[in-house]
Amino acid sequence: MKLAAKTACLLFFIILTFPLYSQPFPDEELLINDGVFFLEELFVYEGTFSLFESLAGRETFSVEEPLSSEEFLYDDETLFADESLLNDDAFFFEAPPLNFEVPIFEIRSLDTIFPNFSQEQRIMAMNGAVLRRSFMGNESPRIVPAPDLGIDLFGSVMRKNPSHLIETLVIVPYNERELGLLDIYNALGRIGKIKDYPASVRRNDYFIFTESTRIESAGNRIAVPDPLPAAALPFSETMYLRLKEVNFGNLFLRGDISIGMYGITYSMTNFTDVRYFLVPIVRAERFITIIYLEPVREGILIYSMAGFYLPDFIAGRVNLTPNINRRIEIFINWITDGLREQERTEGN
Repeated sequence: MKLAAKTACLLFFIILTFPLYSQPFPDEELLINDGVFFLEELFVYEGTFSLFESLAGRETFSVEEPLSSEEFLYDDETLFADESLLNDDAFFFEAPPLNFEVPIFEIRSLDTIFPNFSQEQRIMAMNGAVLRRSFMGNESPRIVPAPDLGIDLFGSVMRKNPSHLIETLVIVPYNERELGLLDIYNALGRIGKIKDYPASVRRNDYFIFTESTRIESAGNRIAVPDPLPAAALPFSETMYLRLKEVNFGNLFLRGDISIGMYGITYSMTNFTDVRYFLVPIVRAERFITIIYLEPVREGILIYSMAGFYLPDFIAGRVNLTPNINRRIEIFINWITDGLREQERTEGN
């Protein structure tokens, strides 16, 4: 009997200690590694942080998730049949909380992004004026962000080798509440509303776009509706647009949206020729408008650079700059009203 009792105790000890020395299967280890990598990627992704609820520096968040009763493999009666085990402190421990350090970003100011702004430029921007200038491809822009911020719209536009450029800046002040990147993204999604905004021509409202819609793709130009407002930001997005206007007919544009740490960049390029009475005026991929939007302390910054190429024999006969200026005016009004709509919708 004593030998049987010792054997039983030995077997009981082996059963208890066996899980401590067992090794995970290769697939199980892979899942653990993938999970850690995914968690790291989730918290370092720049586009997931809300700027307006942020403070400078870093904060530490604690996450404690107790196990539910369904996660135990055995019920209490089976696992703790011997009540003497309940008094053994070696079987109980308090798990430490899981701590994640998440970077918190401070909202920037207009002076931080454009440190070389003149006093006149800043006063005009803060008073609702649209800073706009047309210049040639061999000239330099005057609205220049700080070089270390990576907001190089001019360099991106110059890759298209434009002959004509237009730089624009406007500050949309906050009214009912501060706005974030998700508000900007949803304001940019209202493609069907572009046609509702006129340009001012000799103090009269002039509707240049008669239709504005998304299309399925570059090859399939069937109109599709705008999606519902998003609840979360995407990493990036590409959409295709058809704008029908009074002078040039259908304009087919590719819109590329990218989400950054502080702002959203929206690039529009023509993927077909722009024609005037069947005559190609601007060849495919030779017109580009890049709009950068960022919530700053003073409001929503809208900074854009447009570029297009015209051969000399066309540039001498057709002055497209006033036409492009009017279309930029329409886009600014469209974005501004979309931001106001976000304030009214989400701020209630």
